[in-house]
Amino acid sequence: MSYSIIGFGAVGQALARAFARQNIEVAVASRRAPDALLPEAQAIGPKVTPKTLQDAVQADTLILAVPFWEHRNVAEALPDWHGKTLIDATNAFGVPVEELGGLPSSAVIARAFTGARFVKGFNHLPAHVLAANPKVGGGRRVVFLSSDDEGAAAPVAHLAERLGFAPVWLGALREGGSLVQARGREWAPLIFKDLVRPE
Repeated sequence: MSYSIIGFGAVGQALARAFARQNIEVAVASRRAPDALLPEAQAIGPKVTPKTLQDAVQADTLILAVPFWEHRNVAEALPDWHGKTLIDATNAFGVPVEELGGLPSSAVIARAFTGARFVKGFNHLPAHVLAANPKVGGGRRVVFLSSDDEGAAAPVAHLAERLGFAPVWLGALREGGSLVQARGREWAPLIFKDLVRPE
């Protein structure tokens, strides 16, 4: 199984640290050229490899960590996303509700990635918390997962566990997933909730 993080800002780098902590190889890509990402990637760990977007999207599982509307540029990198699992770690805070056509923000993104298995996850924690060791006080930090494809969530939950987190399933995007999605200028109730599940 191969992994890529698309977006190398605060959240993308926090996720890269989670992979590096567990010695799991991960590619990273952004609008910047791979050479421009290299100093930050090397500072995180030797298993973090900068690539072009076109190369990074060849991975089996991709974590989307870009500003909300940039997902459209990423979606254009492949004509068809069958065989890929896409984890949406974005937030649509500040995006006018009317621009989403009444859909949850993740449903809007899912439509752009035709054929991908789509899971919302790793988006509810601030970057500095996401970057920290998820083993806290005898437990593991919770990450919430939601999807309209429950089967797609199982391998993502396994990845979360490999990274040291405690995955919690919320259900479909419109239902449980709405608990971790911004709406206009309002944060959903589970955003920023730093919860720890006892071992």
